Amino acid sequence: MEEEKVNKEEEESKDIPVEEGKEASAAEEDVQDNGEEAQQDSQEESKDPLDVALEEIASLKDRYQRLAAEFDNYRKRTIKERAELILNGGEKTIKALLPVIDDMERAMANGEKTDDPKVLREGMELIYHKLMKTLEGMGVKKIDTENADFDTDIHEAIAMVAGMGDDKKGKVIDCMTTGYKLNDKVIRHAKVTVGQ
Repeated sequence: MEEEKVNKEEEESKDIPVEEGKEASAAEEDVQDNGEEAQQDSQEESKDPLDVALEEIASLKDRYQRLAAEFDNYRKRTIKERAELILNGGEKTIKALLPVIDDMERAMANGEKTDDPKVLREGMELIYHKLMKTLEGMGVKKIDTENADFDTDIHEAIAMVAGMGDDKKGKVIDCMTTGYKLNDKVIRHAKVTVGQ
C-alpha cells in the first residue's frame, strides 16, 4: 500500500503542468526571501544600541554643519548685496538726471550768445519742467500747500500769522520752502506760515 501511495505521488507530480511548477518555485523563493529578511532584522537587532546612537549623532552633526554653512553663505551674500545697494543705489537717479544736466550746460552755452532775458527764462522753465517730470517718474511729488489745512505730518510751521480771519485759522497762508514726498513718504516737510 505504501508503494501504491508513492507511485500515485510520482504520477501526480508528472501530471503537474509547468505553471504549477513555477508557482511552487516562486513559493520556495518567497520562503528564502523571508528567511534573509529575518536574518537582516536579527542582525540589526543584535547591533549595539551605542553604535546605533553614534551613527544617528554623526548623521545629525553632518546635517547641522551643512545647515550652518548654508546659513553663513546666505548671511554673507545678503551683506554683500546690501553694501552694493547702498554704494550704487543712486545710480538710477543719477542716470535719469544726466539729460537735465546736459540741457543746463547747453542753456548756459546759449545764454552767452543772447542778452534777451525772455529767451533765457523760457529755457530755464523748459529745463525745470523736464527735471520735475524726471523726478515724478521716480516717485517724487510736491506737497500741495495752496489753501490746505495745516498738517504736522507734511508741513513745518515757521511762522504764525494773526488777524487773518476765522476762515484762515489753521490754514496754510504761504509756503516758504516746497516739501516733497517719495512714494508717499515725506522726504522734506513744506515750510509754511499758518493762520492764527
